[in-house]
This record gives sequence, C-alpha cells and structure tokens, in this order.
Amino acid sequence: MNELLFPILSLGGLGLVFGVVLGYASKKFAVEVDPKVPLIRDSLPGANCGGCGYAGCDAYAQAVAEGTAAPNACTVGGAGVAAKVAEIMGVSIDESEPLKAYVKCNGTCDKAKQRGEYYGTMDCQQASVVPGGASKSCQYGCLGLGSCAKACAFDAIHVTEGGIAEVDPEKCVGCGACVKACPRAVIDLKPLSAVIRVACNSKDTLKAVKDICQVGCMTCKLCERTCPVKAITMENNLPVVDKEKCVKCMACVKKCPTNALIAYGKDIVVKEEKPAN
Repeated sequence: MNELLFPILSLGGLGLVFGVVLGYASKKFAVEVDPKVPLIRDSLPGANCGGCGYAGCDAYAQAVAEGTAAPNACTVGGAGVAAKVAEIMGVSIDESEPLKAYVKCNGTCDKAKQRGEYYGTMDCQQASVVPGGASKSCQYGCLGLGSCAKACAFDAIHVTEGGIAEVDPEKCVGCGACVKACPRAVIDLKPLSAVIRVACNSKDTLKAVKDICQVGCMTCKLCERTCPVKAITMENNLPVVDKEKCVKCMACVKKCPTNALIAYGKDIVVKEEKPAN
C-alpha cells in the first residue's frame, strides 16, 4: 500500500507545484486583448481577401483597434461595415466612393496584331517575361491568360473570347487582388463617377501603336484639344482625365478616331460630321 501511496502523493505534489507555477506565469505574462478586437472582427465579412492591405480580417481588426488602420478600409463590407467599425471605435468617417477594377485595354485578338501562338503556362506573370510577351505584339496590353481571374475571390473578372479581361462591376468589391496579379499594370481601380476612361495602356508613339493595334491611343491629342474645360492632359503618350474638371460632355469620346477613349457605363452615339456645303 505504501509503495503505491508514495508515487501518487509525489505526482500529485508535482502537479500542484506545476499548476501554481503555470497559473502565476499565465497572469504574469498574459497579453491583454483589446475588447474592441473581437467586436470589430465580428463586424467584418470574413472574406480574408487582403483588400484592406492586411493579411486577413483578424490582422485588420487588430490594426483598427490599435489605431493604425482606417475603419473604412474593408472594401468588401463597404459603407455598412465601415459604419459599424467606426461606431465600435467611437469615431466618425468620411464616406468615400467605392472603387471598381477597370481593364485599360480593348485590344482583342481581332483588333490587336498577333505575333504568333503562345504555348506556355497559362499565367500572365510567366508569359510577361517571355521574349516578345506571349502572342500579342503590344508589350503593354492585356495578355489574356487569366491570372487576374484566378486572383479574384469574388468571380468578378473573366477573360472574354476576344482575349481581354473584363470586370463585372456588380460583383467587384475593389479589393485590388486583380491589380496586384497583373504584371503589366493593365488593371486599375477607379470610382464609378470617373465616366471618361482611357481604354489603352500603351506608352508607344503613333507609328508603333498604329502598326500593332486598331483601337490603341494614337497620341494625336485630339481629345486634349477638343475638351472645352481642359480636363485632359497627355502624359507618357496617354490621355489623363481629371474627373474633378470633367463635365461628361462626351466631346472627347466622340472625337477619338480609334475609340481609345470610352464613356464607361454609357451608351454614346457618335455622329459623323457632315462636310460643309
């Protein structure tokens, strides 16, 4: 009996000592969790898309609670989630217009010159380092291999039959995953109020563009000269539209000879100018 009692008491004593030590250590070295963190985390949609600039919703919630992240950085949740997070933090927020992804290229396979067939990996990053840049002659245009579509967690972007990525603005949450996935910076985030957009990403000059694409910007500056409010300037052989100045008169869209300027989300009828009698 004594042979069993001693080991039992010894183990019990050791367990008691270890329990006391661990209990003390847990209190001594405990990391206090801000009670706002779980509240913020529960308010987030849980997409873990990284659109806020953090690794996931947990990291973003922690950053907001620490005051190092804005309460309205969750693009998926939008204004509703931003309002909840701001209420938890006891702050006010400026309601900003949501951003949507936009593909700055209209060079479909029938409009952009093809240099040959591409038989490599269906990945834009890898194709971009291939001498010549996959099948299309333009070194600035959409490669059409769908890396952006694979990166999108919301099924908001797909490659069309013409070989160009196209965004569904209804599904797009503006997380920017497709922007990061594009090796040629063809995709950008824009507010829907930016109606006049450039559907070309080429930095080439007139002759170079004309030789390889029917719908590329010809750097003719007609849009810049036509704009009545001086909202368009040319930078790196591409028009830049100041949406704050733009009055959406569509004069530039109608004047562009290659339709490189478009009115996003608008049906524009371009009337042919009749010669004077």
